[in-house]
Amino acid sequence: MKRLNKIELIRTLEQELNYKRFVHTLAVAGTASSLAMCYGMNIEKAELAGLLHDCAKCIDVRKMQKLCEKAGLEISPFEAGSGSLLHSKAGSVLAAEKYGCTDPDILNAIRYHTTGRPGMSLLEKIIFVADYIEPGRYTAKNLPEIRKTAFEDIDEALLKILYDTLVYLNSTGNTVDPMTQKTYDYYRQIMAEVNRYD
Repeated sequence: MKRLNKIELIRTLEQELNYKRFVHTLAVAGTASSLAMCYGMNIEKAELAGLLHDCAKCIDVRKMQKLCEKAGLEISPFEAGSGSLLHSKAGSVLAAEKYGCTDPDILNAIRYHTTGRPGMSLLEKIIFVADYIEPGRYTAKNLPEIRKTAFEDIDEALLKILYDTLVYLNSTGNTVDPMTQKTYDYYRQIMAEVNRYD
């Protein structure tokens, strides 16, 4: 992995992101680092993935789409025109092209931090969970319980976040990205099998 200068990266992100998103980014990086310590993962990788996870969040959705198309990333009908979904994929491209990140695990953690995916690596889970539980978040359902669970059983926390996200999206009539549902179904099955044999 090419070593990125953390201070330079933070200064650049401060210019590229709006203030609220920049504060969120720092909080996710800190939370991801704490989770990495808890689970014996490389702290520097977790922090870097946290810093870069929303690097494309504040660019125009048309530019997000062009970044993905140029990189040969397929855009689903659910992602097209949706910055809230597309910024993850675009962010993985931007992290590589603009910020020089070459670590595939970090790039995948950025790419899937919104929807998750079946078979996530530990780093991917950490960024997905950190994005949801960072200290600046306060509106999501069951946050205190999920925050506690995140440092005890990352898979259970992941499953609870996915479940609450699906319930929220369905209750508001928002479109559910099929990848989120697929990820939930995958981890629900795994957790059921683990609990069956405990």
